[in-house]
Amino acid sequence: MIRSTSEWPGWGVHEMDVARWAIRDATLPKKIWSLGGRLGYEDQGQTPNMQLAVFEYDEALLIFETRGLVGKHEGFGRQILNEYYTTEGVIREGKFYPKDGGPPQDVEGGTPRTVTGGGTFGSFIATMRSRKPEDCNADVEVGHYSSALCHLSNISYHLGEQMPFNKKTQRLGDNEQVVASFETVKANCAAVGVDLAETTYRLGRTLTLDPQSERFLGDKEADALLTRNYRPPYVVPEDL
Repeated sequence: MIRSTSEWPGWGVHEMDVARWAIRDATLPKKIWSLGGRLGYEDQGQTPNMQLAVFEYDEALLIFETRGLVGKHEGFGRQILNEYYTTEGVIREGKFYPKDGGPPQDVEGGTPRTVTGGGTFGSFIATMRSRKPEDCNADVEVGHYSSALCHLSNISYHLGEQMPFNKKTQRLGDNEQVVASFETVKANCAAVGVDLAETTYRLGRTLTLDPQSERFLGDKEADALLTRNYRPPYVVPEDL
């Protein structure tokens, strides 16, 4: 199981990409659900500033947590982190922490690949100038799968229903990390003055996806949100 956290605006897709490295040959998940809300203030934003998303793959569960109400409150500073939970322990920030409580061990990786310098933007600009796909640090298809996770969780969110914080949802199940993430969201809200007893969040719809066709199973309403109504001539064709 992988738990990914990003509390820096616009950085979520990058951490989602890193999280996917741990899932061999990962494309898209088979099941998605999310919860969250536009909490702490009122504006015209349509995406949640606090969100918990769960993606189910055949061999792994990916939990993504993003919290926008951080930075000025004790215990809720900005955090960007990926944690990898195994049957033997957890890998966090380059170290393996055994489940039996033994001393942490350094994690050794394989041979590092050569990358284009300049970070995300530097790689993109260098690739545009050279016209060589190999200069791009993230292949277009890889970027598609990582960014799609953000879109899938938001589709679940937009098709959800409002729920009071004081009502326990069965959607959380008994996974310790999923429950812990939800409790962190609640604690963060309380720390910034959100009255949970008088506040609701949106519990997203559980969506089942066919990773090959990239379409939802039996949910035309969700399928409609996979694209948009384009304004000719600025149209992305169905078949390329």
